[in-house]
Amino acid sequence: MTTHYSRHPDLRLTELEGEGIVLHLGSRKYFSVSETGLLVLNALDSGPSTEGKLLGKLLEEYDVSPEIAEKNLREFLGRCLDARLLSKVSGA
Repeated sequence: MTTHYSRHPDLRLTELEGEGIVLHLGSRKYFSVSETGLLVLNALDSGPSTEGKLLGKLLEEYDVSPEIAEKNLREFLGRCLDARLLSKVSGA
């Protein structure tokens, strides 16, 4: 079964000078994300997506090796899951 990532429904995202400011309404916490993190979170705005599709978007946008992009994406997804900004959805 494929795992999909989904933005938490209480997540609000605003772009500010190339970076993202994230507000989690439920926890009332603010987070800042880089331009790359902003791209990932915006990609999830239209619905759940797999790690592979998110990786593809990063590789389309940035001149980076697939290995480095995958490592950084996994770290970012992990931090977002820990902060409850994202959730995993099996077989979405």
